[in-house]
Amino acid sequence: HVQLVESGGGLVQPGGSLRLSCAASGGTFSDYSMGWFRQAPGKEREFVAAISWNGGTTRYGDFMKGRLTISRDNAKNTLYLQIGSLKPEDTAVYYCAASKTIVLVQLTTPGRYDYWGQGTQVTVSS
Repeated sequence: HVQLVESGGGLVQPGGSLRLSCAASGGTFSDYSMGWFRQAPGKEREFVAAISWNGGTTRYGDFMKGRLTISRDNAKNTLYLQIGSLKPEDTAVYYCAASKTIVLVQLTTPGRYDYWGQGTQVTVSS
């Protein structure tokens, strides 16, 4: 059973940047594709980014494309998400998730993931 713990969220001004981290334990991190999702109040959870088990392939949600970099360090059992040019509409809880699915195009759907973290709040406001 994999445990995931996100960190790095907080209050940031518009135009700023953040790096979110997701620490994994309880399993073999490199066995899993990984993803980031976000959920704003009153809205559905939406896909942000996904990365293959070795970091060789990535996929991004269209609405944030160009402002994101997803990466992973399998030696540290950690997933990262670098977000730039933050906007107030990026305010949400950001979740990381682990999946045994290896086809990244399938990983835009929350139901494809096996384990989820508790989330980290990102608030973009001046």
